[in-house]
Amino acid sequence: MTRPLLVRAVDTVLDRSLVLGYTTIGLAVRRALPGWPADPPAGALVGRHVLVTGASSGLGAATAEGLAGLGAVVHMVVRDEAKGAAVADRIRATHPGAELRLWRCDVADLDDVRRFAEAFAAEVGELHAVVHNAGVMPPTRTESPQGHELSMAVHLIGPVVMTEALRGPLAAGGGGRVVLVSSGGMYGQPLRADDPGFQRGDYSPTTSYARSKRWQVEMAPLLAERWAADGIIVATMHPGWADTPGVQESLPRFRAITRPVLRDDAQGADTSVWLTAVEPPPPTGRFWHDRVERPTSLLPSTRPDGPTRDRAWAWLRDAAALT
Repeated sequence: MTRPLLVRAVDTVLDRSLVLGYTTIGLAVRRALPGWPADPPAGALVGRHVLVTGASSGLGAATAEGLAGLGAVVHMVVRDEAKGAAVADRIRATHPGAELRLWRCDVADLDDVRRFAEAFAAEVGELHAVVHNAGVMPPTRTESPQGHELSMAVHLIGPVVMTEALRGPLAAGGGGRVVLVSSGGMYGQPLRADDPGFQRGDYSPTTSYARSKRWQVEMAPLLAERWAADGIIVATMHPGWADTPGVQESLPRFRAITRPVLRDDAQGADTSVWLTAVEPPPPTGRFWHDRVERPTSLLPSTRPDGPTRDRAWAWLRDAAALT
């Protein structure tokens, strides 16, 4: 549905203002405007298998609950099985009859990712979607078991390796969907193909996080091309400013200032759930917020040129062992 020009203008103003667009204010206004994309119908995912990483808290738990509410068989991928089990019990209490399965995997550890994916593919023949939600923001520069900077390992390399290993089940479902949960913070960072491991300069947790999210968004069209032969659709999205455990633990000052207008977990997860369930499926390789496609760069200084993107793609192919 094409939205009226005035509606698009209001939406753009909200988006560029950040404070208005990324908070509960922006979501409330957009929902009230004509042309707000419709919710998926009840039962839209009945019988379909969907995998959610980082499903033991925050946006991941809310995404799992939203998908379960649409009838999906939700596979919750977590590091802490006790926390994951508690979330699953809470979802079952709210949605009697919900089908939930708990899996343990450390997305930062590529060996563990491959172990998990092999076990999963052996048991689940058809997979409708993967929502890569797992996230980290370590206070100091930290490396994964394979020696990658942790934010890049969790937000980019691990998800790519997992998806690559699950191409069979995704293709078997008639063309699966892959949703990468990014961040609006990536708008402030360029694609640092020259320093993917954040080995230069003073390390900053928020900068490292935002850089890895920029990589997600810039690599998504290339991943979409790679997986297109299997009918797999790739989408990146950002949830706006949500009151997640990550924000509470890593950004206490920001939270203290913005708390009255921060989104709750379900509001932050809304577009992930929508992208997973909407029909017809969204166009591949695009970036979304509040159910609308968004630009990937707002400033010329953060828009990568072709050689930079090619260099980044070559690094990712090597890091993820893509042949």
